[in-house]
Amino acid sequence: MFFVNVEGAIFKEDKWLLIRRSTKEAHAGGELSLVGGTVEQEGDSQNILERTLRRELFEEVGMEVKDPIQYVRNTSFVLANGKEVVDIVFLCEFDKGEPYAKSPDEVESIHWMTTDEIVKNEEIQYYLRDSIVAAEALRNRGAF
Repeated sequence: MFFVNVEGAIFKEDKWLLIRRSTKEAHAGGELSLVGGTVEQEGDSQNILERTLRRELFEEVGMEVKDPIQYVRNTSFVLANGKEVVDIVFLCEFDKGEPYAKSPDEVESIHWMTTDEIVKNEEIQYYLRDSIVAAEALRNRGAF
């Protein structure tokens, strides 16, 4: 059984929103990442991925994104405890709210970075770079 995680590749002008995850986080603590979280069981539901992402954005960084949000890519990985995760990334355009570390147990800090800064930053994990490059390509094809 997989856990399902959603993340937002959120852009504003020519920069992407990244967070530094809290060192209290069991997975990727202290690393730069996209904002997102785990999908909770709801029974019969529609648009659960998109609603989960919007909820996580507001809970973690106090912001909202415009409609529509668009699928970018999916990957899978295994947590240190052996649990398997499917991760789904969505392209999102910033709408309102000034992002801040609203949930300090999850978010240590906020960073706006260009695609070039992300790609060249050796601290950033390859999967985050790949997600941003894929989101930028979708955006350049006229997604927004």
